[in-house]
This record gives sequence, structure tokens and C-alpha cells, in this order.
Amino acid sequence: MKLQKALTIIVLLLIPFVNFAQGTKKLDKIIKRDYQIIEGTIAKISDKTVEYSLPGETVQISLDVSQIARIEFASGRSQTFDVTPENTTQTSSNQNIAVQEIKPNTIAVLPIPYINSDTQQSSEDMAKFAQNDTYNKLLDKSANIFPLTVQDLRTTNSLLHKAGIDHNNIDETPIEDLQKILGVDNIVAAKISYTMSSSSTASTYGSGSTTVSNNDKKVKSTDYSTTTANTQMYYYYNVYFDMYKNGTKIYSQTRQPFLKLKDSWIDSVSYLLKRSPIYVKK
Repeated sequence: MKLQKALTIIVLLLIPFVNFAQGTKKLDKIIKRDYQIIEGTIAKISDKTVEYSLPGETVQISLDVSQIARIEFASGRSQTFDVTPENTTQTSSNQNIAVQEIKPNTIAVLPIPYINSDTQQSSEDMAKFAQNDTYNKLLDKSANIFPLTVQDLRTTNSLLHKAGIDHNNIDETPIEDLQKILGVDNIVAAKISYTMSSSSTASTYGSGSTTVSNNDKKVKSTDYSTTTANTQMYYYYNVYFDMYKNGTKIYSQTRQPFLKLKDSWIDSVSYLLKRSPIYVKK
């Protein structure tokens, strides 16, 4: 009897120590990307979520790993979550870029490289001019490309600039990446290359010396001649015109203008645009 009483006293004395030990149990720490710290017990970790429970609770809470920067486990081990934020994606060139929500039935005109094939020099001014000309053509024919809406040129160029893309490297960027950057499902991608040659002609006007009689006196008169040189420049263009929808090429044509004038490429762009699958005659 005395032994039983002694054991009961020992148990009663141990209860506070057990409760104290349980209350001081080390917990896992979840450090979020917004610097909030959550203490609890990690139950499960997957590629997309972390499941945990709060102290004194059995209900499991799910947290997206994109919100987590690091977990410090009660065991002393830590795990860092290097997850790309939701508003960015990784391009095929391994660069993080801002991602826009794709707006259905929208079309963007990319900067149009304007390259001298002999020197491989690209003109930034002409690339912008060609882009602007194509953009205006689409706007003028908005009724013919319905239900497509043309993305504002300032928006297009601003988004490309933020992604580090211009007329010099636009050809090196996959269409899938450009679609994510611009947030459109249709893209016009053109390119203009050219070579030049010149032809010179000379024209001479006038006459030589003559002798006339004046009151039985001979008078010598000299006429003057004028030579004019003309130089004509000829431009030999190749206009490449591609159109994409949801990353797939739906139209690809190349045209060489019949005339060899400096602005002949403009007519070729108009010709190719009117024969593209987005154009409907009204």
C-alpha cells in the first residue's frame, strides 16, 4: 500500500515536467518571401506545396512553395526554395523575363531589321520606320483583320525594351518567348535586306568655235558646252514576312520588289500583308 502511494506521488510530480517538456518542443520555421515567419510542424513537402500544422493543432495547412524562401527544421537542417516568381518565366536563353497575360485575338508588330547584305550593318532608324509603317497598315485595315486587335506600338516596344530585346537581337529570340513577353497570341515578324548599285551617265550640251563676217571683217566667236553627270542608285530588296499564331508559323513569304527604288520595300509589305491569312477582303 505504501509502495502504491509512493508511485502515485512520483507520477504526480513528473506530470508538470512532462508538460513543460512538451511545451518547449522545438518547431519547424517557415520563412516566407515577405519575411513572415511561421512556426509549426512540417508534415509534407512536394514540388508545389508545403503542408504543416500549427502548435497544438492537427489541421494541416497548405502553402505554395513560391511564397517560401527557406525552411529551418527543428532538427537543425535548413532548405532554401529557389523558385521563379509567378510573374516571371525563364526564356530558352535562361533569362528571367516578365510574363504578360495572353490576350486572345491580339497581334503585335515586331521591330523590322533593315540590313545591308553587303556590310551586314543594320539601321535602327529604318527598323523603327518599317515597324511603324507595318503597324499603321494594320490599323488602317482594322476592318479587314477583325476580330484581331493591334497592340499599341509603344506597349510593344516598351515590353521588348524591358526584356533587353531590340532590332539587333529580335531574330535570335524564340517566338514563344516573344509571345510571353508581349502577351499576344499573334505576331508579325518581318525583315528587310538589301544591296545597292549605281549607274552614272554624262550629258554634254553646246557647240564649238565659229567664224562670222562683219562688214567684210572676219570675227571669231566661241560657244561653250556644258557636261552634266547623273548618278542613279538602285536598291535590290528581299522582304521576308512571317506571321505566327500561338507560337506556330501560319504564313511565310519572301518578295522582291519589281522596281529598284529606295522605298520599293513598302509596296512589298503591303502586298504580303493583304495576302496573309488574317486579311479578309471587305
